[in-house]
Amino acid sequence: MRAVLDVKKHVLIYGLLSGSLIAVLKLVEYRFLVVEHSLEIYGGLVATVFAGLGIWLGSRLTTKEARVVVREILVPSTGPFTVNEAKREELGITPRELEILGLIAGGLSNREIAGKLFVSENTVKTHSSRLFDKLGAKRRTQAAQIGKDLGLIP
Repeated sequence: MRAVLDVKKHVLIYGLLSGSLIAVLKLVEYRFLVVEHSLEIYGGLVATVFAGLGIWLGSRLTTKEARVVVREILVPSTGPFTVNEAKREELGITPRELEILGLIAGGLSNREIAGKLFVSENTVKTHSSRLFDKLGAKRRTQAAQIGKDLGLIP
């Protein structure tokens, strides 16, 4: 029994001495690392602190409460849209040109309009150019806006 206790005692002492030796070696290695690379370590620490501070400050300055803005637009309810026939006749716009103006305002291209109306693309171009002349417009968007202002299209 005594022999077993002596072995355990020796193993414990040997373990403590080995652990102490490893700790001393790690401390020497750590000191060598700190002395050798101190500038990089300090630079990394400063960069980490400033990055953390920047993230914290940025989140504090840019986080705002969500605001929902609701605006009501009152549109006069005069009933369904009707074409201003007097203005259409005054300008001499044909029903086909009026139809093309509505499709232009809808954002369709000449090719799409031609396919929808079952006419050639050149026919659409001819109607469009005559329509632009009658309205005094130079571009498609301008023609659509003038048409809306004159009450020709909704």
